[in-house]
Amino acid sequence: MSATMIKEFRLPDLGEGLTESEILSWKVAVGDTVTLNQVIAEVETAKAVVELPSPFAGVVTALHEQPGTIVEVGKPIVSFEVDDAGSGTATGGSAAPVAEAVGAPAKREPNLVGYGAVVEASGRPVRRQRAQSGAAAALAEQSAPAQPLPAATPVDEPLDALSAGERPRSTPPVRKLARDLGIDLQMVTGTGPAGLITRADVQNFVDAAAAGTPAVPAAVGVPGVLPGERETRTPIKGVRKFTAAAMVQSAFTAPHVTEFLTVDVTPTMELLARLKASKGFEGYKLTPLTIAAKAVLVALRRNPTLNSRWDEAAQEIVQFNYVNLGIAAATPRGLTVPNIKDADRMTLLELSMALSELTDTARAGKTSPAELSGGTISITNIGVFGIDAGTPILNPGEAAIVALGSVRKAPWVHNDELAVRQVMSLSLSFDHRMVDGEQGSRFLTDLGAILADPAIVMTML
Repeated sequence: MSATMIKEFRLPDLGEGLTESEILSWKVAVGDTVTLNQVIAEVETAKAVVELPSPFAGVVTALHEQPGTIVEVGKPIVSFEVDDAGSGTATGGSAAPVAEAVGAPAKREPNLVGYGAVVEASGRPVRRQRAQSGAAAALAEQSAPAQPLPAATPVDEPLDALSAGERPRSTPPVRKLARDLGIDLQMVTGTGPAGLITRADVQNFVDAAAAGTPAVPAAVGVPGVLPGERETRTPIKGVRKFTAAAMVQSAFTAPHVTEFLTVDVTPTMELLARLKASKGFEGYKLTPLTIAAKAVLVALRRNPTLNSRWDEAAQEIVQFNYVNLGIAAATPRGLTVPNIKDADRMTLLELSMALSELTDTARAGKTSPAELSGGTISITNIGVFGIDAGTPILNPGEAAIVALGSVRKAPWVHNDELAVRQVMSLSLSFDHRMVDGEQGSRFLTDLGAILADPAIVMTML
């Protein structure tokens, strides 16, 4: 009879130096037998929702953290009883944290999607390996699993049974809905299997509170939300917490300059209509953002200084010879800026496909940490909200961001006559440490010229 031993699984760094994650749900309970790479938990980082595969094969002996708890990287979250003969892992190794503190505490600088490179006491950043997608990269150093990760678990799958005294049973989408509405799930009675709280239960509770009547079924002995409540408090965590830190760091580190240009984009809108009707783009999603993104890439060829970053430690300006084009996306979890890798090498058709995939993935909350890091310049499409212009804040580590305003019909002088044309305002914010006023102005002028007359691209390439 082989001996057994207890192994602790510590929360790993799930990519790009993140320092903490929230336990959304456990997919296992104490006493469950798990296999190597079986999904045991779902956690939310500042970047994405990630499924954690087990680094061991064995029996769950303890869950150290409850759902809803924010846990620092390196802290134990679950313990297993494993066979001592093989330690229960693919390699027989231990489940030590991915990143252990060595010597003096390291400093992490905030960026839009989390925390960036570790900075040593000397002030020089430590280069990290390129992040892999999902939890596989985070666990690679711990268990080197030989098997592929399990298929993604549907987000609406009911949670496993929770012991008495834990928070109400619900799924991550339902908990998010409750947070957005300012509802304490302790006040809601679940009508789903084994008391699971559903979306309908939350909505029923809100409707009943608004009408001043008890929710049906009512939570016995628990008061509801008072009608006319004057405040709703939402914890600052996850994406919003790191976005706030990144925006403060960017606004007070990089000297921002914003310039504006209003352009007659009627020719671009006519081109867009012709492309949509052509066989080559049949079935593909084309929008003004697609054309504008391509125009940004062309303008960058003539003005490469805007595709740079400031290396404070080395006192160098790093100019990128590739373009990872960031697209700001408003998601239920907050603002994210996933980027299209090597966008400058793509055709217009390839760019349209990449944009569609990027936005669909972001809205579904499935953007991976790798897709949220490594951007070199960004676009924010504020026009979809009916806004004409703005002063966008730079994504930390980038030299420029372009804001696209709404396309509106407006009176415009065309061929020396007043006419109704389709007009767009462009806003360009840039870091004045790297980009001079002339360089920023030339880029914005080139961008406007392309959108005003797409055929002029032939003279720029």
